[in-house]
Amino acid sequence: MKLKKFLALGIAGIMTLSLAACGNSQSGQGSSGSDEANSGSGSGTSLTVSWWGNQARNEVTQKALDLYSEQNPGVTFDGQFAEWADYWNKLATASAGHTLPDIIQMDYKYLEQYVSNGLLVDLTPYIEDGTIDVSSVSEDILNSGKVGDGLYAIPTGINAPALVYNKTVTDEAGVTIKDNMSMEEFYDVCRQVYEKTGYKTDVAYGNGDVFIEYMMRSEGAVLYETGKIGATQEQLEKFFDVYEMGISEGWMCAPSIYAERTLNSPEQFPLVYGSSPDTMSWCAFTYSNQLGTLRGVAPEGTELAMTTWPADDQMAADYLRPGMFFSVTVDSKNQDEAAKVLDFWTNSVEANEILLGERGVPISSTVADAISGKMDESNQEIIRYINEVVTPTSSVINPPAPEGSAQVSELIDQLEEQVCYQQISAADAAEQLYTQGNAMMAN
Repeated sequence: MKLKKFLALGIAGIMTLSLAACGNSQSGQGSSGSDEANSGSGSGTSLTVSWWGNQARNEVTQKALDLYSEQNPGVTFDGQFAEWADYWNKLATASAGHTLPDIIQMDYKYLEQYVSNGLLVDLTPYIEDGTIDVSSVSEDILNSGKVGDGLYAIPTGINAPALVYNKTVTDEAGVTIKDNMSMEEFYDVCRQVYEKTGYKTDVAYGNGDVFIEYMMRSEGAVLYETGKIGATQEQLEKFFDVYEMGISEGWMCAPSIYAERTLNSPEQFPLVYGSSPDTMSWCAFTYSNQLGTLRGVAPEGTELAMTTWPADDQMAADYLRPGMFFSVTVDSKNQDEAAKVLDFWTNSVEANEILLGERGVPISSTVADAISGKMDESNQEIIRYINEVVTPTSSVINPPAPEGSAQVSELIDQLEEQVCYQQISAADAAEQLYTQGNAMMAN
């Protein structure tokens, strides 16, 4: 679990701000938020923008930023990108040296931690003076970027949990996949697909903290509460039961197949990457905006489709969420210009004709309507999925995870790994998560 370890170390760096001399560690990609890069003097204004993602995201993001430069002469960008874990590790180092990029891509589960450490700018004044126009944005979606009374992040799009699956394989097995499967129905599908095709199942391996939160919502519990774990030990055990049962029955992907892969990289999901059914999965627990990316890297002749994550109480479990956010950092020397970029991202039809929902359905209803006809088949399907499948059977997303959750997230994946290697039982894993997790949250 090396990537999770780096992520935890990165968050720890943010918490302690102990790496004060290491601010310029983003090798080969410019210095984050330096006075020279952000002074706005001389030939113009240079803004550093940082995000995580794959090559497809990198290309469309840079094109959108280039468009802003064309429309705003004198404003240039230093675009910096990295894989998920490296991204947070680099931001931690930059925050310690007070050299954060002007604009950073932010994730919902880390928003509260960055705000509580005083790293992000409250965007409320820019909303109030009209610099960032949110007149066509749902208040519920906009509020997902709030912490306390401040708005610290603007969503880049609307997303929902999605089980992307290999329809070619399930059709071969004679298995029909339906929306809103119960857990038992999901287990039956896993068993049938494995018995008939040899394809195994990847249940959010290395990203278990996301699925366990979903399962706990189905149980009527909030995983992370301030200062404690919000679920009982018995409820937590149901999550680890999935892995214990899947490994013992043979239909779960062996943990060894992930050893040389970059976790959370769509191109290396077992759904699309592997040498044989034994090293591949018929499904991936991901989010709706990844459908097009996964279709783009799937083996030739493979048809991918999308449904909901399984849950025994779908209404309680499922939710709409911001795909991700953009935030302005306190280290930016050009916060006003950075705020204008966020408005551009939200309201420019031309920019969104380039992005075409890569980070989720645009949050501006005006923009979403304007570009819908230009979206490809995958994005049209995502819009239908969000509007027709998820919205009618979902509830409000949990608040951003509080302090201490990063350590607990790492613990969840460590315990998940140990269960998959049959080193501990599901009951033991639940007991450790409950005991150690509560201690982490309390501290």
